[in-house]
Formats: sequence, C-alpha cells, structure tokens
Amino acid sequence: MVKLSNEKLEKKNLVEIADAYESLEKIYRGFLSEKGVNIVKCFTGYSDIFLTELKKSFSKSREINLIVAFLMESGVRLILDDLLLAKNNGAKIKIITGRYLNLTEPSAIYLLKDRLGDYVDIRFYSNENISFHPKAYIFEYEDGGDIFIGSSNISESALVSGVEWNYRLEKTTNPGDFAEFKEAFKMIYKNNSIKVDDKTLKEYSLKWRKPKVFLEKDSESKVVDFYQPKGAQIEALYQLKKSRLEGYNKGLVVAATGIGKTYLAAFDSKGFNKILFVAHREEILKQSAETFNNVRPYDKIGFFTGEKKDLDCDILFASVQTLGKEEYLNDEYFHKNYFDYIVIDEFHHAVSSRYRNIINYFQPKFLLGLTATPERLDNKDIFALCDYNVVYELRLKDAINKGYLVPFHYYGIYDETDFSKIPIVNGKYNERELEEVLMLNKRAELILKNYLKYEGQRTIAFCSSKNHAEYMAKYFNEQKVAACAVYSGEQGDYTLNRREAIEKFKKGDIKVIFVVDMFNEGVDIPDIDLVMFLRPTESPTVFLQQLGRGLRKAANKNCLTVLDFIGNYKKANLIPFFLTGADYDIENIKKGKYIVNKEDFPEGCFIDFDFRIIDIFKKQGEELLNIEGIIYKEYLRVKEFLGYRPNRYELYKYIDDMIYSNMRKNSKLNIFNDYLGFLYKNKEFVQGEEILYNTIAHKFINFIEKTAMTKSYKIPILLAFYNNGNIKLTISPEDIYQSFKDFYSNPSNSIDMLRDKKTRDFKNWSKGQYLKLSRENPENFLLKTNGDLFFREGENLSLVPELKEFINNEFFIKHFKDGVEYRIIRYYKERYQNEGNYRIL
Repeated sequence: MVKLSNEKLEKKNLVEIADAYESLEKIYRGFLSEKGVNIVKCFTGYSDIFLTELKKSFSKSREINLIVAFLMESGVRLILDDLLLAKNNGAKIKIITGRYLNLTEPSAIYLLKDRLGDYVDIRFYSNENISFHPKAYIFEYEDGGDIFIGSSNISESALVSGVEWNYRLEKTTNPGDFAEFKEAFKMIYKNNSIKVDDKTLKEYSLKWRKPKVFLEKDSESKVVDFYQPKGAQIEALYQLKKSRLEGYNKGLVVAATGIGKTYLAAFDSKGFNKILFVAHREEILKQSAETFNNVRPYDKIGFFTGEKKDLDCDILFASVQTLGKEEYLNDEYFHKNYFDYIVIDEFHHAVSSRYRNIINYFQPKFLLGLTATPERLDNKDIFALCDYNVVYELRLKDAINKGYLVPFHYYGIYDETDFSKIPIVNGKYNERELEEVLMLNKRAELILKNYLKYEGQRTIAFCSSKNHAEYMAKYFNEQKVAACAVYSGEQGDYTLNRREAIEKFKKGDIKVIFVVDMFNEGVDIPDIDLVMFLRPTESPTVFLQQLGRGLRKAANKNCLTVLDFIGNYKKANLIPFFLTGADYDIENIKKGKYIVNKEDFPEGCFIDFDFRIIDIFKKQGEELLNIEGIIYKEYLRVKEFLGYRPNRYELYKYIDDMIYSNMRKNSKLNIFNDYLGFLYKNKEFVQGEEILYNTIAHKFINFIEKTAMTKSYKIPILLAFYNNGNIKLTISPEDIYQSFKDFYSNPSNSIDMLRDKKTRDFKNWSKGQYLKLSRENPENFLLKTNGDLFFREGENLSLVPELKEFINNEFFIKHFKDGVEYRIIRYYKERYQNEGNYRIL
C-alpha cells in the first residue's frame, strides 16, 4: 500500500471534494429545471461567490427588500457600501430580521443605523409563536427584478466563504413566483414585524448575550480592518453621536477592560480638530498616542509632561500632574476653547484637584470620560462631573455575557487572619498593622498551597503594600517559584521595574508578579490566566479592576482562575454582589440570603466559597439589619471625611450606594425626606438654625426635598424664587421666562425638552411659549397640591406671606439653595437609573 504525504493527501482530498461538489451542483440544477424554475445562476458556495452577484443587484435597484433570520456585523460590513450606493441612487430599502437565540448582533444593526440613518427601514420579526428562518434578497429594477433565495443569512461566511446554496428567480421569466414572494414579504412587514427604533435596539442590546451556537470565529473574519470600530465600539459611537445631537457637551463611557476604550475615543474624535488626551501615567499616554496614530495617521502628535511641552500639534497627550497645575492653565499656554475634544482617561480619578482644574478650565465642544469602574471606595461621585450623562455602559458582567471577555472561575478561600482589631482611619485599615497580620509564614503557606493547586502559566497577585509584595516575592522564590515584586518608589531585593517585569512575565521567565496598585489599570497582558487577591478588597472599583486584569481574551485561554483569600475584614459580605452585579438588599438578608443565585452569575462563570466564609457573610449581614443605626454611622463617616457637617448635596454624593438604596425603600428612615428633622434629632444644628425647625420655612424646605419630579420643570420655578440668594416672595412672568430660558440652555437640562415632541423646538420658542409650558405644568401642579405654600396674584406667582420673615434668614437661604442643588443632582441620577443603565458589575 502506497503511503501519501500529508501535503499530497490534502490535495487528493480537495480534488475529491471538488468533484463531489460539481456532481451535486449538476443534480441541483437538474432538479430545479425539472420543477420548471428558470434559473439564471445557482450558487453553491464552492465555485462561485454569492456576494459578487448580490453586488450587481444592489447597484441597479430602485427597491431592496431583505429578509433573513439574522444579521452579523461581518456580513453588514460586506454590503454596507452597496447599501450606501443604493441609498444615493434613491432606492427604497427594507430589512426584516429575527431575534431568535440572539443570533442577530446588535452591532450589525447599529452599524446600519449609523451609516444609513433612518433611510433604511429595519424591522424585527415579532411573531414569537412561529419560527422564522427565511433567507431572501428581493431586488426590483427599472426593467425587472431578481430574488435570491436559499440558505444565506447576512454574515461573512454566508456571503463569501461558507457552503451555502442559493438560487435566483428572475421577475421577467417567473413573474408569478416573484409576486408571491414579494407579497409574503409585505405581509410579514405589515403584520408580523416591529420597527427597530433606538429604544427597541437598546433594549435588545442590553439583553443580548453571545449565542451558544457559534456561527463564526472572531479570528476568522477578514472583513474588519484593524483600525475600524467593531463590536461594542460601534454601539458606543452611535450613542456618542446621538448624545451630541441631543445637545450634550460632556459624557461618560463606562466599559469593561478589553473593550478598547482608547480606540473608541480615537474613532469618536475624528470629527474634531484639536484633541487633548489626559491620563495620570506616561506609559498610558504613550500607549494611547500609538492608538490615536493608528486611527488618525496624518495628525501631528505631541506630549505635555514634566519633560516635554509640545504645543504645535493636533493631538496633545498630557500628564494630569503637569497640565493640572495652574501655571499652565492660562492664555499663555492654552485659551479656554483651545481644544475641541477632550478625553479624560481612567475618569474615576477625575474628582482629584488636578483633574478638576483641567475640567473646570477648558471649554471644549465635547468632553469624554472613560472608565471601567466609576464607583469609588470614598464614594466620591464621578457621575456628577458629567451630570449623569452616561452615554454608553458595558459592565464586566455584560462584557462576559456578550463574549468580549473570558469567563472566570472564582474560589473564595478562607483566611483565618483576624482583621477585627486593626484600626480603621478614613475608611482604610492602618497600613503598618495590616502588614503585620498579612506578612506571616502561615498565611504565605496557605497562599502557596492554593497557588500550586490551581497553578497558572502567568499569575498576578495583588498585595496591600510594598513590604507585603516584597515579602510574598521572597517567600515564593524561596519555594522555587519564579516571582518578583512591582511597585513604584524605592526598590527592594525582589523588585523589577514595570517594563522588565512585563517582558520576563510574557516570556515565562517570571511566573508570579506581586503588585501594589500598579497593575490595577493601564496594563494589557491578555495571557494572564490566574489572579490572586491577597489583601482586603472593600471597594467595587478595586475589586473589579483586579478581576479585569485577567479577563482579556487570548489564544488557548478558556477562563480566568481567581483565588480570593477572605477573612473577617469589613465589607467582605459584599464580594458575591461585586462578582455578579446583583443588589445587596436588606430584605434578602432578613430572609437569610447571603450569597447570590447561580442565575446571577455571568455566562460560563463558576463561583465557590468555603462554608466558613459564608458564616462571615452571615454575621456581617446581620449587623446591617439595624438600618437606622447604619444610616447615622454613614452620616458620621461622610462628616469625618469632609471635616464638616455635610449638606444634602454633599451627603447625596458621598453616601454609600448600598446604604442609600436600602434607605430609600423605607420613607420613614430616608433622611433626605426631612434633612432638617434628621439634624435636629441628632443634635447637629448650628447655633441659630433651630429657628427654622417646625415652621412654615421648615415645611417649604421639606417640600423641595420631597416634591415629585418626573420632569425637571419645577426646578426653574424654584430657581426664580431663589434669585441667586436674594429670595423673592413674588416672581413675574419675566422672571419665570428668564429662569426657564437660562436653565434649559444647559445641555444636561435640555434633554427633557428635546425628548418630548411638544417641546423639541424650544430653542426657537417665544416668551409666550415658555410661559405656557410653565403655567400648564409646574405652576398648575404647585397651586393644586401645595396651595399652602404658593398662590397666584394676577400674572405673578407668589409664596405665602408667612414665609416673608424667613426670606432674609441666612439658614433658610442656605437650605433653600442646598435643597434645589440636591434635587438637580438627584434628578440627573434618577433619570440615568430610569433609563436602565445603573449596574455595578
């Protein structure tokens, strides 16, 4: 028997396959001929490419009707230019597709809507009781038409590279069949489809998960140029464009590690000339400059750091430590409108003074904040910096579900270390005493034992301090595991600089890197397959940053292993909720639910806790059942953090989200419903403030705190009365008009007007139209429900005379102002939450 080489065997197989296809094609054509169908050409996916013939039809059509079971981004890219050409030629375009099994990719539809707008009429098949599997491309020309019907959906493999069988019917030779198919399309379009508007598409996108039936491998797609937006970036770009059209001049994108936020910013910046990119590390600036250069290769790039001060450039990459100094924020270097477009990377740092200096000084056409983790340990509210305009959000859980990141296998390992006696200052453990309990051989043995049990090829371990990282690196090396420590500042015996450590890590010379914060952000090492949490992790931001370091996709990487060493440190009970994004609800704690259900796990993820850890969760959860005491402690925490008594606005910004969420569910315990009463009860009044308590002034402030606000119309009325601190008892139509006009000139406030058809044209309104809106909405409501506080005097709106004695009182003025500012920021936040965006993971 003659043995063939692999190469000859492969050629022999290809010849046999080709012969088989040729035979099948002959049989196929003969069968159709017997049925009386006049075929111009059959397409079998072997000797012909279906897309080539489709392109000819797109170019000459006056009407295009496509009906397919699913759309994929790869397929849409192949026909996008043809659809644009058809649009420019005046062709009518309709597309009907399905939602079954999540096979239609949201990015495919966003790509169509972004490039073609409302010109293309896209529909979802809506009859859930009947399966939907058609694949037909109906073209009508001036002198005839074609229908391509068969097995091809709109995907790269179906149109170009896969084995798909399709055939074409000509309208001129098969008018009856053509008419029947077209009529069937019309029937489905009219009776069994819904229009894919922005709301419908967003709802579909939020629920969409990567289908378990894999249609195409990401690596096989030849369609997307490397420097073109893809996947989640397409949707984010669509939402950014929409946000600017609505009038916003700043916005936040929250997206998990691995989505390509810097590329997203580069793509979004294309319509602007002068760009500023701000970050806190030079390494991030250099990486980002490379990204922007890939997307905008003809623009001149410069840096503004401690060593360089490039001014003559199109895109400037600036260190916040340098640019944030007041000496550079002036006309000598940059006037306020110098930059059209500003990007603030790692936006969760933007509450610091240097970032705030930059944000407050410049007045760009648009400011974009980027972060994977907006929630902070100190509860400083970064959302408020962009008026809660979260343009696009893709949290870690959703990124895993959608297939952008690998799943994780998480093991909560019991750590008997006693954290209860370590002092806590400003929400953090005393570093020296924390080191003492973490740097013990017994604990290091536990860590090594579990590392060897789950050993990965490349491991990152997060430590509490430099000494802790150095200690762990020394211990692992002594046990013959190649390890190093990486941190900033003075180096130790087992320390490598960041760049050298990464190079050796990638080569496999180093197995474990023990780090202190430095790898939380701005590091891209997809091959990391094991992470270890060796310190108390109380902040969702830090927890998710650490987790995100290892979730990037890489060849031959199916999941990330996570080893979390958990003791009785504070807020340990929140870890299951960090992992799943589920709400930590006091009502569930009352029912004995201390961990989350498997249904809440991200797709393909595994979570396991030692039973002793669950006992810790139980004990800490039960301590939270005294919600009234917890609320007061939280108030004291914020007071200590600020160094003075917080007002409503400040407390609302800094209060722990979990505590606030549970407080809102009990109106009697909600201190924002009567902040004056809370201060009085807890003896927090300052001298002279008690004059307001239990008076008409108290009642008025309480009205501001509690009045319903489905829209923001009451706020300009209140601002007219407040009158910049010179409170008026009576406001005229002119006062109301100016207040409405000023308030809605702010892009963050104008959204209510733009989203309502009745008020969309408000920028062109006359004085009378503003006054009509005021009378029909806020004034009418105030007079009906709060007649004890407001009344009408002719054309004027007035406060009741009993308030006259308080309008010059400094405490009344402060509480009036604070109440309105609190309601504005609360309104922004609730609008954001009501749009279905608010999730932690």
